[in-house]
Amino acid sequence: MVRIALASFLFAQAALGAVLQKRAVAYYNPTAAGGSMLDNAGSGGGEPLNVIISGLSSPAVLTDSGALNFAEAIGFDTECLGVHLGDPQSANLGDGNGWVNQTVELRESYPVGGTCLESLIGGNHFRIYRQNGPTANSGALFLAVSKEEDESENHNIVADGYDIGRNDLVSNAVGTTSHNGVTYHTVAQNISGLLAAGADGVNHGIATDGIVTLLTVTIA
Repeated sequence: MVRIALASFLFAQAALGAVLQKRAVAYYNPTAAGGSMLDNAGSGGGEPLNVIISGLSSPAVLTDSGALNFAEAIGFDTECLGVHLGDPQSANLGDGNGWVNQTVELRESYPVGGTCLESLIGGNHFRIYRQNGPTANSGALFLAVSKEEDESENHNIVADGYDIGRNDLVSNAVGTTSHNGVTYHTVAQNISGLLAAGADGVNHGIATDGIVTLLTVTIA
């Protein structure tokens, strides 16, 4: 009986270890399982998923509230008065969930006027999608980041706006930031080969350099 119990315990530990090891990845490549590195903007094109918050980040960062707090630490916030104009966009992260609407859309928050000013004069913004389906549950957050024009230009993306938006967000994030008593240390790694360079299938026909930046965010 002791041997049987011990064997059962060791098997359970091994199985648990395998599960934990399987989940301990930065992300899974969406295109490997029929997904896409472009979301569906609903206009025949998609916005590049050009930033990934790694699944190896501190777990609290990857929750809805944790992602929002980190976003606030790097200069973003929820939309002006909580009002969102336009339909949500969706993404297929190749995790078995199919096409799923954005978790949230966050906008650059100016020191005076916050995200309401961004809605008026334009600026940076991003959508969040979580990779948590049954076949690829990394927990990573895929971001579609871009810099947009002002309200008079219907918030169209500026020239080279996907690469500019990504670079501005990464610049704000790398290093040490803090908000609401939480301190973050963020490192970045540029990845080629996930996202095709160029404008094929990209919303507004704006070409990108094909680089996706992986952020690993650790709570100090």
